[in-house]
Amino acid sequence: MSSAPPPPPAPAPAAPPVSVVGLGADGWGGLTAPARAALAGAEVLIGGPRQLDLLPPEECGGLRVAWPSPLRPAVPKLMAEHAGRRIAVLASGDPMFYGIGRALSEELGADSLHVLPHPSSMSYACARLGWPVEDTEVITAVGRPVARLAAALFEGRRVLVLSSGAATPNEIAALLRERGFGPSRMRVLEQLGSEHEDAYEGIAQSWEHPPGDPLNLVAVECRRDPAAPAPRLGATPGLPDAAYEHDGQLTKRHVRAATLCALAPAPGELLWDIGGGSGSIGIEWMRTHPSCRAVTVERVTERAERITRNAAALGVPGLRVVTGAAPAALAQLPAPDAVFIGGGLTAPGLLDAAWEALSPGGRLVVNTVTLESEAVLTERYRRHGGELVKLAVAHAVPVGGFTGWRQAMPVTQWSVTKPHPTTSTTTQTRTSTSADGMDQTI
Repeated sequence: MSSAPPPPPAPAPAAPPVSVVGLGADGWGGLTAPARAALAGAEVLIGGPRQLDLLPPEECGGLRVAWPSPLRPAVPKLMAEHAGRRIAVLASGDPMFYGIGRALSEELGADSLHVLPHPSSMSYACARLGWPVEDTEVITAVGRPVARLAAALFEGRRVLVLSSGAATPNEIAALLRERGFGPSRMRVLEQLGSEHEDAYEGIAQSWEHPPGDPLNLVAVECRRDPAAPAPRLGATPGLPDAAYEHDGQLTKRHVRAATLCALAPAPGELLWDIGGGSGSIGIEWMRTHPSCRAVTVERVTERAERITRNAAALGVPGLRVVTGAAPAALAQLPAPDAVFIGGGLTAPGLLDAAWEALSPGGRLVVNTVTLESEAVLTERYRRHGGELVKLAVAHAVPVGGFTGWRQAMPVTQWSVTKPHPTTSTTTQTRTSTSADGMDQTI
């Protein structure tokens, strides 16, 4: 008589979700009942020392673990160490607003989290100031350069800056003065939501307040000094040439605007700017949206350093600058969504490397002013299609007592969208810039 087969093993119990609890400066007293229950029932409490100190030991008896520094690399390790236990992670305000919630979601997946938000510092600040949240821009200086604020400076704009500490307000005031926004009103809001909440204000041009509480946020009402030597900057590509430090290797503004139009940046996309010159194409790509990314490749060290300075001055210090010659310098770069070639076009293998790096749907834009490089583009146009155009710009200049036109060197531009395997035709684009020796002055 045969015995019945053993039953299959029972599935392992699902791990409990990680509770991510937003905590305000008012501490335990400002939490909702569900948030308190999540913290009281946790076996492990993870957070910053200041946050952990706000929890009453008699209510929250779990093991307390302070985040190490740097925080982001520690996330997977700590989650693995305490897997299977009831974990509660503390966050400042809304965990999904520049908080730890993003890192946890990327590491564990959204379905593994139970997020209990608290009003964010932005919500508190807008409530105190009477600013509509939807009309207020937010820049974070927590773990990021204050220079990012420069890209948000426009006359009449309201900006909130999340400070990294007590020194941030003074750094903001200095940046506003340097960028021609000295008349801007600044208000520092400290310990928002707590019984120790405080605020003070002043004008950036004459800011002399000593550092205050490290837990602060800075509200800026942007006012541009009409007498400032720095040129007025708009929100679209084609910034004034005077906005850039350069040695002549600069894509001039009208050609630059046409180039960005052809590259067609979209949020989250990555650009390779090959032959960076002054960095203008990568910089203005990143200025189109805060999530746009760019890598500029420049073989001349002095120019690479200049690109870094230009990027910081124009509010995109996250621009990555690679010093080296293409195509060799492209080998370890992340795959791009778009490629611009503004120099070194005749380097063996460069065009092939750029084309191969693009995924289907990616855009390639190349500019040149030389006949030799134009011949290369003509051959590629015949092979891949796209759009081949010649851009010519003339400027009015004095001619004796009269006015005439001075023609700049025409730029030949080839732009093409890499087709999907099932697509027989290419999507067309347009472009502009540069020549065989990095970004050529046009």
